[in-house]
Amino acid sequence: MQPLAIDLDYLQEVLVELVRIPSPAGFTDEAVRYTLRRLEELGIPSEITRRGAIRADLKGAQGSPDRAIVTHLDTIGAITSGLKDNGRLELLPIGTWSSRFAEGARVTVYTDEVSYRGTILPVKASGHAYNLEIDSLPVSWDCVELRLDEECFTRADLVRLGLNRGDFVAVDAQPEITGSGFINSRHLDDKGGVATVLAVAKALVESKTPLPVDCHLLFTISEEVGSGASAVLHGDVAEMVTVDTGPVAPIQSGDEFGVTICMKDSAGPFDYHLTHKLLGLCADYGIRHQRDVFRHYRCDSASAIEAGNDIRTALVCFGTDATHGYERCHLRALQALADLLGLYVQSPPTAHRDRLGLGSPEGFTHLPLGN
Repeated sequence: MQPLAIDLDYLQEVLVELVRIPSPAGFTDEAVRYTLRRLEELGIPSEITRRGAIRADLKGAQGSPDRAIVTHLDTIGAITSGLKDNGRLELLPIGTWSSRFAEGARVTVYTDEVSYRGTILPVKASGHAYNLEIDSLPVSWDCVELRLDEECFTRADLVRLGLNRGDFVAVDAQPEITGSGFINSRHLDDKGGVATVLAVAKALVESKTPLPVDCHLLFTISEEVGSGASAVLHGDVAEMVTVDTGPVAPIQSGDEFGVTICMKDSAGPFDYHLTHKLLGLCADYGIRHQRDVFRHYRCDSASAIEAGNDIRTALVCFGTDATHGYERCHLRALQALADLLGLYVQSPPTAHRDRLGLGSPEGFTHLPLGN
């Protein structure tokens, strides 16, 4: 095995283009089409489910026990939940995120026929009008509203413009990559992961690196609302590595400059053997990394297990500050993540017995129990 040459310019180009494509969960078709085009450019065959989850295939020397790398194309967002008498719109979140991070966001509202631009504001937004009351509003989706950039001052105006309950609201990404390598943007979760996986795929194709077993690249469309990888696995995958954002905070051990390998999230611990294999690759090849445990976090692995798939799972992350808000990561974290994934797909299966599924215990794994 040897590290791949990752095209970081390509990675950044894909990331910036992708975060600018609106894709709140339930409204992901255009992000799916973009990803399919990128896979086609690389000559990687792919297929989609009815709703648009993608499975792309990288052939290996043998077909089993095959593996998958999964990322998600859907993001957080909002949906209109009411038409107000003042000509503004009530909102509910898509995915789990705070209304505090919605305040001031520029957005697009998609009606049945047209789209409109607007801003999410507190219901008491002007200090000149409300004085200190603007600082005493609760942090709640009941305390924000969407102001459209249209002549719209009554409920009747909203109806005239074609607004309805259930219209999708996409939040502007506003990506910016600084000279110091920091990437600021909404929706780095998980379009940073998608861009990294595509950059790894590009490196594999261009270098004609041989793979020991088939590897499937999965791009899901409903991770933010819980169903994630439940529908795109075909039952033949033995091990799956989820790629996602990793929270950076004083109570976490991750940072913005390396790979975070999560040992457990709210759905439970990840597979011991697959996780330690990834830790070993980081140690052997000098990839900056840290272990962490996520308290309030759920990823594609959980939905895959809950759907009845008997697979080993692991979670690798690029450290991200202010997740589900104004997110920030560093290019070095995406580079480290790409390096790890490139080595992982070149590595032998975690357990050769996994090709059997149900069968004899011969070849079953051991745990290091000590003396």
